[in-house]
Amino acid sequence: MNKVKITHPLKRKLYEIIFEADTVAGKIFDVFLLSLITISVVVIFLESVPSLQIKYWPLFHTLELTFTFIFALEYLLRLWVLPQPMKFAKSFYGIIDLMAIIPTILELVFPQLHFLLVIRALRLLRIFRIFRMLNFLKDSLVIVNSLWAARRKIMVFFFAVILITIIAGTVMYMIENGQNNGFSSIPKSIYWAIVTLTTVGYGDVTPITALGKTLASFIMLLGYCIIAVPTGIVSASIAKEMSKHDVNTQTCPQCFKEGHDTNASFCKYCGEHL
Repeated sequence: MNKVKITHPLKRKLYEIIFEADTVAGKIFDVFLLSLITISVVVIFLESVPSLQIKYWPLFHTLELTFTFIFALEYLLRLWVLPQPMKFAKSFYGIIDLMAIIPTILELVFPQLHFLLVIRALRLLRIFRIFRMLNFLKDSLVIVNSLWAARRKIMVFFFAVILITIIAGTVMYMIENGQNNGFSSIPKSIYWAIVTLTTVGYGDVTPITALGKTLASFIMLLGYCIIAVPTGIVSASIAKEMSKHDVNTQTCPQCFKEGHDTNASFCKYCGEHL
């Protein structure tokens, strides 16, 4: 395929600082960025406390505008240094970086969306690339890849659970309806089935008839059995992923994917030189 190189000296230098964690400058940039993200999330938490919001609102507002400006500038720099910026914009980290900016803009029209800024916490995922945290990065990739590989089995299982809750809720409605104990509709009975099947048991809706209690006991026992199914599916998938090679912290300048082998010189996804 036709590969695109970063030939501009300034862009290449900024790329190494912004996208890589293998250099001193890259590590300093990532630590600084993650510190700002952490502080911004803490500010959002503190702002949700009514007494602090009233007393320190001007300070919180100023900090929020400052953080948004810095994150917006960083996002634009990421797009500027790349030869194909739209690929990064559509990538996982690109979407997360954009989501860290948009809430502040939306807040001007919809003030109730202010606390969506807590989404910025997702940007802390970049910490796995700092200081060569290879084991953490490898473990995170194992989990993500395992879940993706088992997605069809999980979806089939989830669909089966939905059917069970619908059937159980409907049957319980037929049994308990008219007893003034909360089973006033099929949707509310399905809610009870979900709470019971997941072993949460709020207790706000409970059966009182003998047949209803018998069905509830069966659903409770079934809930414990159901918990083991997804665990087995994911465990088997993780076991397969554990056999994969170690990975490094290199980010491909062409497709922006990570997870390459430690001795890799080229991207295993698109062939670009690392």
